[in-house]
Amino acid sequence: MNISRENIDELNAVIKISVEKEDYEKRVADVLKSYQKKANMPGFRPGKVPAGLIKKMYGNAVLVDEINKIVSENLSSYLSENDLNVLGEPLPNESQEPVDFDSQENFEFSFDIALSPDVEVKLTKREKLPFYKIEITDEMIDGHIKTLTSRFGKSEVVEQAGEESMIKGDIVEVDTDGNEVEGGIRAEDSVISTTVIKDDSEKEKIAGKKSGDSVIFDLRKAFPNDTEISYILKITKEQAAEVNGIYKFTIKEITEYQDPELNQELFDQLFGPGNVTSEDEMKVKVKEDLEKTFEMESEYRFATDAREKLLKKMDIPLPEEFLKRWVRVNNKNKEKEEEKVSEEQIENEFPSMLDDLRWQLIKNYIAKANDIKVEEADLKEFAKKSAKVQFMQYGLTNLPDEHLENYANEMLKNQDQARRMAEGVINEKVTEFIKDSIKVEEKEVSREEFNKLFDK
Repeated sequence: MNISRENIDELNAVIKISVEKEDYEKRVADVLKSYQKKANMPGFRPGKVPAGLIKKMYGNAVLVDEINKIVSENLSSYLSENDLNVLGEPLPNESQEPVDFDSQENFEFSFDIALSPDVEVKLTKREKLPFYKIEITDEMIDGHIKTLTSRFGKSEVVEQAGEESMIKGDIVEVDTDGNEVEGGIRAEDSVISTTVIKDDSEKEKIAGKKSGDSVIFDLRKAFPNDTEISYILKITKEQAAEVNGIYKFTIKEITEYQDPELNQELFDQLFGPGNVTSEDEMKVKVKEDLEKTFEMESEYRFATDAREKLLKKMDIPLPEEFLKRWVRVNNKNKEKEEEKVSEEQIENEFPSMLDDLRWQLIKNYIAKANDIKVEEADLKEFAKKSAKVQFMQYGLTNLPDEHLENYANEMLKNQDQARRMAEGVINEKVTEFIKDSIKVEEKEVSREEFNKLFDK
């Protein structure tokens, strides 16, 4: 067995592995012996099949398998023992001579490897980055309260149609005199929402109407969207595209959503027993929750800006040709056809992939140079935070800590989730290190101004 490395340049190298007969002969013989002991063939007693027949039947396949194992084992050992930090995975050299396992006794295999470039990150207080703080307005607080309380409200029957009514009734196609069109479209128990009527003049026709009243309106003018018309008339979207003309809608029932009463029962449901006892306290609590949510968004924006700044500052060379080839090979080897991407996608997404890799190298350097690690307590806390964010999306803001803890533990049992969360912890710690190492300038911005930062 002989392994050698030839450096093509600072980022590319070729590893050559020579495998001789003595390297694999005993391994192949041992495997064939185990096959012979287990063989059960007609005409022979169990375990008594002639060795020559076993070799004839399985010898070549075993040889190929054992040589592949030897090459793989020794390649991995060589990379580890020589502390070679490679990108991607070794690929068979494109000039590799064809191997004839039937006639050859000695073999040579060549592998291309991509070497990770040297990276050194230096940060000083002379470097500046903004940290955006989103201004919280009374309108935001009121809007969030409405969102939180909406699931506790209910629809009630009302006497008259208003600006935000859901109206159920029968609809029928009519002529200009208001008479039903013979063979025309009709539907029973259709539902119309006054909030989606596009034309003001058509909306005014139904305002103030009561159960039993009829309204004649231009359906296409009131609802220019084919999907809405298909829903109202209970027809297909394709049929709805052909609909025009006048329709009579006879009201059967009018309902409107009613906000829940802001009382202690609701406060306890939203924030836990006794934590909030008045509307003013609820606004304070909601503001605190918004501040925490916006803080996470601000941290994300800062991390994005830090990434962009360091990528621009550090011109990290990469073995692009090798990496593009590696991406193509991995794409070709995907088992599921639907997971494969086109050559056009590879070309379009490749620059972004290179930047992701450069950023990973930067993060790895910062973490290693500053002894940044993922502790078990960090992972647990990150999982609890992730669980809390998930529950908050459904309006569940007062879950007991033990529930969050149990949910976090379940999440961490999944290896993929645990790996993603470990990466999340590293991201947070690296971002915090960057923040401590440079000058951070706080800037208060409106929600709209903050959102526009992501349009660039």
